[in-house]
Amino acid sequence: MDPAPATPRWNLERPYLTGRFHQEAKVYAASQAPGSKPFSLDSFSRGAGGGAGSVLGSYAVSVQELLVIDDLLSALVGIEGRYISIKRVRGKEGYVVFQIDSSMDLALQELTRRIFPLCEDFVLASQFVESRSHFKNGLVNHALAAALRAFLLDYQAMVAQLEHQFRLGRLSVQGLWFFCQRMMSSLNALAVLIEKAMSNNTSGSATLNLLHSQAKAMAGDSAVRSLLEKMTDCASAAYLRMLERWVYEGVIDDPYGEFFIAENKSLQKESLTQDYDAKYWQQRYSLKDGIPSFLNNVAATILTTGKYLNVMRECGHNVQVSLSENSKLTSFGSNHQYLECIKSAYDFASGELLTLMKDKYDLIGKLRSLKRYLLLDQGDFLVHFMDIAREELTKKPEDISVEKLQSLVDIALRSTAAASDPSHEDLTCCVERSSLLKKLTTLKDLDCAYSSDKLAAADVDQPMTLNITGLETFCLGYKIPWPLSLVISRKALTKYQLIFRLLFHCKHVSRQLCQAWQIQQGFRSVKILGTPILRPSILCRSMLKFVNSLLHYLTFEVLEPNWHSMHGRLQTARSIDEVIQIHDFFLQKCLKECLLLLPELLMKVEKLKALCLQYATSIQLLIPSIEVAAPESKSKSGSSRARAKRSQDRDEQLKLASENVVMSQSILKFESEFNAELQSLAPTLSKSSQAEPYLTHLAQCILGVGIDQ
Repeated sequence: MDPAPATPRWNLERPYLTGRFHQEAKVYAASQAPGSKPFSLDSFSRGAGGGAGSVLGSYAVSVQELLVIDDLLSALVGIEGRYISIKRVRGKEGYVVFQIDSSMDLALQELTRRIFPLCEDFVLASQFVESRSHFKNGLVNHALAAALRAFLLDYQAMVAQLEHQFRLGRLSVQGLWFFCQRMMSSLNALAVLIEKAMSNNTSGSATLNLLHSQAKAMAGDSAVRSLLEKMTDCASAAYLRMLERWVYEGVIDDPYGEFFIAENKSLQKESLTQDYDAKYWQQRYSLKDGIPSFLNNVAATILTTGKYLNVMRECGHNVQVSLSENSKLTSFGSNHQYLECIKSAYDFASGELLTLMKDKYDLIGKLRSLKRYLLLDQGDFLVHFMDIAREELTKKPEDISVEKLQSLVDIALRSTAAASDPSHEDLTCCVERSSLLKKLTTLKDLDCAYSSDKLAAADVDQPMTLNITGLETFCLGYKIPWPLSLVISRKALTKYQLIFRLLFHCKHVSRQLCQAWQIQQGFRSVKILGTPILRPSILCRSMLKFVNSLLHYLTFEVLEPNWHSMHGRLQTARSIDEVIQIHDFFLQKCLKECLLLLPELLMKVEKLKALCLQYATSIQLLIPSIEVAAPESKSKSGSSRARAKRSQDRDEQLKLASENVVMSQSILKFESEFNAELQSLAPTLSKSSQAEPYLTHLAQCILGVGIDQ
């Protein structure tokens, strides 16, 4: 907000331009007269210090009446007379008290004093009009001062008419009192309003609230209520223009900071894709304190309407609500027409933005693309990538070349069915520096049941973290353009990535177990049977069942149903805020049902996966790598003698492996640890399923039986 222009000094230093010369001119003159005594600011009169002939009581009553009427006509417009003086009220600028010569006839004094409140209210109103016309007081006070100035012109016209009657000899003090009655109650009500406004130094919505409450308080006096409502309409005209520009154009036109919506220009839309805790959508535009009372119930709607228009304007999509006579905000009257206008503007802005997001920026298509890649709905792409990137992913995170991984991702995309997806070029990749569990400890806003300290300690104890590789830290990313970043923000994308890392690692463990199983099948080709061979085969099959069941649960019991539920709700969404809410709810529900928000269960699952991975690695190390015999039709090279030689060597290696004591002991150890962990998972699932019923499905997938059994 730019600073308000300063009031010119001459408007304050030259008293004859300010409307207060009747009070200050005499002080100025007295201070300039050589040898004169300083005048008191508390009380002064033109007749002070005069001779006995200037005493009003020395005249006849009829003459006194004429003299006091002449002074009263001046007092009515805030000017001192010969026998009526003004006394300033100390400490209260603009407050004055009128006093009459005490020698005047008592009956005339009583009638005169009845008119003084009207004179005092006029001076107060004049002072308010002058002071509130300065730039710094804002548009609402400017409009109110202008309305008061127009009212005071009518009042001064009345005084001029009374003076005309006096010149014609048709006006008495009693008549003057009678003719002032119409203005007395109106100006007094305005004076009460002005006193409250000056004491609280109100501006903007506070002034409107004061006007509104004062008008309600005067329900018993229809004339005064009508006047205050007129003042409210005049004062709110400037506020209505601000409101119109916001709900019809999305522009804050508020030079003096009176509007109840604030803009934080330091928050940029780019933060949505960069900052996990970005507050752009919540705090770029926000409600301030001091909302007008008659807009309290629709303040949030007004805020949202302008925000939607702002988004479209920043997209280069210049749209403005079509204005008709019925849609113009004319007043905050009791007919509540302004509420209908605000509702219509909101419906228009909401519908336009939602259509823009869905049609031009293909919001649903982007969400479907995220599901395809980050929720592993595109199977062939992932398998191909894991094959060609295996060597790079087995390195430590700090040794991995992200650029090389990105090129491998691009190759996998172009050589599979994903090439037909127009959004595949937006896919990126990254390598985290910590395991999944440690990553969860850094996200403080997630609703985790355990403290980060315990979670971090449990993560350090995991054997797999000692030799963490790219297979545990690899993650896909996605380029999200504005305005889709409102829905798919950095926070939302991070949640997608958490789910991806869990699924990707499960896929990796499953592939490793499949390779171990493939190696073990070599024993059958040489007809090696017995417990040393049967036991690892059963253990490998149990591990594969666990990992594949976990993948089945995550994919078909969690992600697919929740995705379809979200997709259905998005079709009926009526605003972008509703879309954001539906999408955030989908991600939060998926995180929870994928166990990522249940540390106790997640740590057990991670430990089981670590055992499976260690077992698969051990099998590949203890049993020399073998080649599965290819069909004869495809073996076109090498002599039959060479093939026989290789087959004989392989058989000898397998026989040695079957008799290896170290291997047998290792398998027994793996079997014992795996079965113990798997059995300990059952009571944990049973306990947690009381609060989280969906865990019953997980138990059925992993353990093969219901929890009740």
